Amino acid sequence: MGSPWKPFLLLFVISGLSDFARAVPARPISYAAVLRMKPDSSSSLLSSRSRPRQHHGGELVTPDWSAFSSHPLSALSLLSSPEDYRSEESEEFGPAFIQEPDDVIFPLDSDEKKVVMHCEARGNPLPTYRWYVNGTEVDSEADYRYSFVDGNLIITNASETTDYGKYQCKAENSFGTVLSRDALLQFAYLGAFSTKTRGGVSVREGQGVVLMCTPPPHSPEIIYSWVLNEFPSFVAEDSRRFISQDTGNLYISKVQPSDIGSYVCLVKNTVTNARVLSPPTPLTLKTDGVMGEYEPKIEVHFPTSVLVAKGLTVRLECFALGNPVPTITWRKINGNIPKKARLRKSQAVLEIPNIQLEDSGTYECKAENPRGGTAFKGHLQVYSESLPQWVRMINDTQMDSGEKLQWECKAIGRPRPTYRWLRNGLPLTSQSRFEIVNGELTVYKVQPTDSGMYQCVSENKYGTIYSNAELKILASAPVFVPNPVRVIATLGKDVSLDCKPRASPKPRIIWKRGDRRIQPNKRIMLLRNNTLKIVNSSRADEGNYVCRAENQLGSAEMTAILWVKEAMRVALSPSRVEVTVGESVVLSCKATHDTSLDVAFQWFFNQKPINFQHNGGHFEFIQTVRARSSAVDLMIRSILLKHAGKYGCRAQTSADTVFAEAELLVRGPPGPPGVVIVEEITDTTATLSWTRGLDNHSPISTYNLQARSPYSLGWQTVKTDPDPVTGDMESAMAVELNPWVEYEFRVVASNAIGTGDPSAPSRGVRTKEAVPSVAPANVSGGNGRRHELVISWEPVSEEFQNGEGFGYIVAFRANGTRGWKEKMVTSADSTMYKYRDETFPPLTPFEVKVGVYNNKGDGPFSKVVIIHSAEGEPREPPTDVKAYSISSSEIRVTWKPPNPGPGKPRGYEVSYWKDVEQEEAGKKQQTVKNETSMVLMGLEGNSLYLITVKGFNSIGQGPASVAVTAKSRKAPPAQPPSKLLWIQEGNNVSLSWDPVKAKDNESDVIGYMVLLKQEGRGHNQVTRTINPSTMLSLPEGGTYIIEVRALSEGGEGAVSSQVRLVTSSGVRAKSNQCSVHSLPQSLTWTALLLVLLVPSASW
Repeated sequence: MGSPWKPFLLLFVISGLSDFARAVPARPISYAAVLRMKPDSSSSLLSSRSRPRQHHGGELVTPDWSAFSSHPLSALSLLSSPEDYRSEESEEFGPAFIQEPDDVIFPLDSDEKKVVMHCEARGNPLPTYRWYVNGTEVDSEADYRYSFVDGNLIITNASETTDYGKYQCKAENSFGTVLSRDALLQFAYLGAFSTKTRGGVSVREGQGVVLMCTPPPHSPEIIYSWVLNEFPSFVAEDSRRFISQDTGNLYISKVQPSDIGSYVCLVKNTVTNARVLSPPTPLTLKTDGVMGEYEPKIEVHFPTSVLVAKGLTVRLECFALGNPVPTITWRKINGNIPKKARLRKSQAVLEIPNIQLEDSGTYECKAENPRGGTAFKGHLQVYSESLPQWVRMINDTQMDSGEKLQWECKAIGRPRPTYRWLRNGLPLTSQSRFEIVNGELTVYKVQPTDSGMYQCVSENKYGTIYSNAELKILASAPVFVPNPVRVIATLGKDVSLDCKPRASPKPRIIWKRGDRRIQPNKRIMLLRNNTLKIVNSSRADEGNYVCRAENQLGSAEMTAILWVKEAMRVALSPSRVEVTVGESVVLSCKATHDTSLDVAFQWFFNQKPINFQHNGGHFEFIQTVRARSSAVDLMIRSILLKHAGKYGCRAQTSADTVFAEAELLVRGPPGPPGVVIVEEITDTTATLSWTRGLDNHSPISTYNLQARSPYSLGWQTVKTDPDPVTGDMESAMAVELNPWVEYEFRVVASNAIGTGDPSAPSRGVRTKEAVPSVAPANVSGGNGRRHELVISWEPVSEEFQNGEGFGYIVAFRANGTRGWKEKMVTSADSTMYKYRDETFPPLTPFEVKVGVYNNKGDGPFSKVVIIHSAEGEPREPPTDVKAYSISSSEIRVTWKPPNPGPGKPRGYEVSYWKDVEQEEAGKKQQTVKNETSMVLMGLEGNSLYLITVKGFNSIGQGPASVAVTAKSRKAPPAQPPSKLLWIQEGNNVSLSWDPVKAKDNESDVIGYMVLLKQEGRGHNQVTRTINPSTMLSLPEGGTYIIEVRALSEGGEGAVSSQVRLVTSSGVRAKSNQCSVHSLPQSLTWTALLLVLLVPSASW
């Protein structure tokens, strides 16, 4: 409900903002800006305080209502606490660098002829900039090449002679000046080689040679390579050839004829990627003989003393001339070469990355060949010197006049860094009130003139670093913001009235009530921080309290208006409730409070606020308001186990805050049991123990033990002893497990509500070994080669092998005999065994059984089965073989199977060849199955063929039958039917053609075949006739194609030209036409064709 004092409060807010604006005339501020102010927790804004230099950005700070509600018995201000506020947007401060200049390497051949040195600082007022090069200020008016854009320095047409050096940026505003770090401007360039012709080098074959590169002027580093004869035929480095990246020279330890040619040194700038080529150096061979063998001579080696900084990569070069080509080896005297080291370029380079202090020492490279050896030693010294790094920096500080300033900056580095101090860019020394001891600066009795920008500079020979801070010396009369303030207290509770003016130096404080100064007593106390504390407040304490602050610059007063209200009472019901998973419950929170105050509610779950927008629809907030009380309900729907816990209701007014709690117990399926431990393991059992999980307020009735192995489909329930496992037990035995199988176990608990989540799996354990208990299944066999007994079976799964050393025992005996023959098969994956004996005939019956064994002993055998030995290949040829021609390219062959007996054929092979050929040159075809006929195709016409047939099976082939002969028929006529003439009457077509006459080597014509097909349809109509004419009927409208072939004993002849007919359903047409044949037609026939095609009406 509304409060009668709210309109007054609004007017007071507006009035307070106006007072604030008037109280700070030098810093006008809008009401909107006040809302963005940041609370400062210090007792006085003008007291000494520090902040990191890098934090200058403005930020929006929202009220911290959690802090407002965390002190239920404290008095609360209606507007705000009497803490300092200031607008970050309008704050004035000295310059602070956002970007300092970096080292620059500028390519002289760059298309962009401008060098940009970057510098940017923030500050209020905005900073201005000046630049210095080698300590001299840059004057853009005196030299047009210099220009400034914001804080950046731009150098046009830069050159090394005039612009090389160290650059420094200075940023300044009315609060002070700061200097940036030094930035080195260097120039990258690559000059040209001297154009002077280089003299040739002549050596004997087998002699060593060094070709000098003599690089041109350059900056910075360059990469060397050599070209032989023409670009880009680069010299490949190997054990015989080496290019030093220190000298640039090419070293050839032993010259060969293939080395002869013109050599050019190519250098590449690592920054600009520019390349230049040297004049060629010819290399020739002398003709006065070949150089004999000689011992190695080291031509390239690293210095005798190498000094390198920790963390860098070191390259040590070593290469020798010699004949034969020397071998290079490396070692570290009194130690081992680091494992991270790498040998490159056929061991001519030892590379050590990320070098450390322990890598220091004496290194030796040795060059050897059969003629001798030589070595070189050098000492590698690693130092840990480095640029200084800050471990303590200075921060912006604000102080009252007369206070003592102590700043300390500290850096680490090697050599140990030194310190110096700057104020507004100028050196600062110990004098008067200033005392400097290394990185410590002390200023006694600071004065306003000491304000400004200070820099602690730490440096050694590797570089310089800066730490910047601003010092502000404050001086102002007391100011209260806000003023006045309204404070509401709870009856019978303590209340505190703060007095925290902004003032410098610190003011004297007195409290008054009305016109009388307040004298402290047992109930009213004045604390050290000038806060007025009233103990056990009552209605009589209501009224105005005035805090007066005064220093030498002025005075100010703040009025605190105190109201005392009755305490609020909160009841939460029910205070304890039990529900089952899936049910719903309502918790009701009722607050009785002063009618002039509004109340706000907030619900908590286990001390954390409930988010009603992200709760999955389980929580609902319902509020009701009455005359002297307010109530809010929390409905929890479809309760889950995770909803069990403490629910809190917090009721809050501007006077006080009251918190009440209720406990919700949720009954549900049990939680997962604790860690499962395998106590004991045998071949078929595992004793498990576990710890009891949560019963979720319903007693656990039973436990279910589950196991998983590589052979199971997920988790499977196992049998137990005892059975069942009751809820009061924490140990049981899993039984009927398989031996020698790795298992994981878990436990699942159940109660009256349901079954809970399983425990975490136990560690994997393997059961003990045991004798196999499962025999192979599906023992069978047969087939194989002559005199073989083939026995096969299904292998036993690894799950049932029960131990290591698993294998099979194959036992067999001829039917009717006594003793068993046993053979061991040691592979667990085997599925077959073959036994060969020349003495037993085909299809001999055997009794067979297959057993199992492992390292623990022999297991069971399978049931005895009867398996026959292999039957052998066919013994007799097929009978009644016949062959006859069915066309000019086809002969049909038929036969009967051989007489029954051992070696039954599983198929047949037909061999055929022409009578003028040898049998070996003939062709063979096999039947798909046990067929007794075959059509031989692709034969030559009018040819005599000899044909044999033999049976075969998996063992081999039987004897061939006696050869029979058959002659293929003559080929069909090659001349197609010609001069097709047709007459269409409605859907009837009369078709005729010239007869086909066969040649002497062709089969006689015995008739004709006419094919009628409709476009777009799959059905064809075939008509046979012995005459050169026929009558066709077109079933329906459409486009038809007609083709004619001659028929003969040799097959079908060539096809005629196509006749295309187009007809519509129900349309009668009369016409005749001849198809256009490929043979030339006479003029008479052409004239007749024209007569037939031209309609009569046109005449």
